[in-house]
Amino acid sequence: MQELSTTLSQVKGRVVWPADPDFDEVRRPFFGGWDRTPAVIVRAADAEDVATVIAAARATGLPLAVRSGGHSFHCLVDDGIVLDLHDMRDIDIDVQNRTAWVQAGLTAAEYTTAAEAHGLVTGFGDTGSVGLGGLVTGGGLGYLIRAFGLTIDDLLAAEVVTADGERLLTDAENHPELFWGIRGGGGNFGVVTRMKLRLHELGTVYGGLLILPTTPELVAEYMRLSLEASELLSSIVNVMPAPPIPMVPQELWGQMVTAAMLVYAGDPDDGEKAIAPFRALGEPLADMVGPMPYSAVYMMEEPDYHPTALSRTTFLDELDADKAEQIIARLRTSTSPMPACQLRPLGGAMARVPADATAFAHRDRKILATAAVVYEDPAEEETHRAWAVDFGDMLRGWSGGGSYVNFLYDDEMDRIHEAYPPATWERLVRVKQKYDPENLFKANANIPPR
Repeated sequence: MQELSTTLSQVKGRVVWPADPDFDEVRRPFFGGWDRTPAVIVRAADAEDVATVIAAARATGLPLAVRSGGHSFHCLVDDGIVLDLHDMRDIDIDVQNRTAWVQAGLTAAEYTTAAEAHGLVTGFGDTGSVGLGGLVTGGGLGYLIRAFGLTIDDLLAAEVVTADGERLLTDAENHPELFWGIRGGGGNFGVVTRMKLRLHELGTVYGGLLILPTTPELVAEYMRLSLEASELLSSIVNVMPAPPIPMVPQELWGQMVTAAMLVYAGDPDDGEKAIAPFRALGEPLADMVGPMPYSAVYMMEEPDYHPTALSRTTFLDELDADKAEQIIARLRTSTSPMPACQLRPLGGAMARVPADATAFAHRDRKILATAAVVYEDPAEEETHRAWAVDFGDMLRGWSGGGSYVNFLYDDEMDRIHEAYPPATWERLVRVKQKYDPENLFKANANIPPR
């Protein structure tokens, strides 16, 4: 430990030890219900600090975890070093060229707010507090996926600190295999400290929350309409018990509903026409869809909200009424007040990128489906885990599986191969062998070297 302390004394950022009074606050991840205690947390100030922490991990042999926003189940490690990018949050927007250089600790909501001031946007996921370092390198599937593609499709360059402490600028011309790998391969090859992202012109969007009653036919028709709709329309829908929120009548709380967040990335008048068929599916229980700033898709999050959740995710190629009926029936068997099946219609711009252009290769899949459950009592973990696993297995059985690396839990690393087809996997292994042959970066959805 003395060697570790000596090495980390060179760090310009903050070094947080277990004896420090705010250690528990600093280490707390977004999700509750799991607890790991690292030997030290280092909040790096810059790429040089990142290289120093990597050197410390190599010298001591301690496990190393990398953390951006704290949403990943790989962002903490027991008795090891957590490299926390929280304080690396600079953003430099080039309005004329519609690009931005951004540090990896910035959150999706912070980036979106800064870009929106210039009428510009980059698509990320569905939660504003997610750190960009982890989100972008895994793929990025959110409310602009059909209009603009995955986040990695807008990644133009990146600064990566590799396992040997070298700082590399990687793009299509410089270290192209590494650039290919970090676009979907996660944090396996180094620590991405800065990224250059493409921005799209987008002012007001037509979108918001639409809550409909749930029937198997409605859910199936919603998905059909979504996949056939204008590519400017993306949405994320949750089939779930109605939450106790003010915009839903109290007598409907707990009843099964179809809650959709829709975003039309074009003229609001055209957006109203595009969303009309969805409103017509059933009498809306709540309709908050209208012109709004894109940043409003990231709903307000309580700082102290740390949900305990479990989920299993897979890709589907279709969802008919029979399958929707099975989903609804499975949701009714949960003993949690908040089970859900989240459905993300894909296609559009995402599907037009060649499958081998990035490490994310599921370009032709139609739907990303997630069986999820939120609960409060830790004693119920095994019950809810078994429910989520069984539900996930049912979904996987419909189309042969496939996984999204950013949604893999730390207890399902046997599914890592589902995230990458064989040719993609072999190419990722070669990139890993070159840039991290000793597998220093293994506290992640790991791709081991040969």
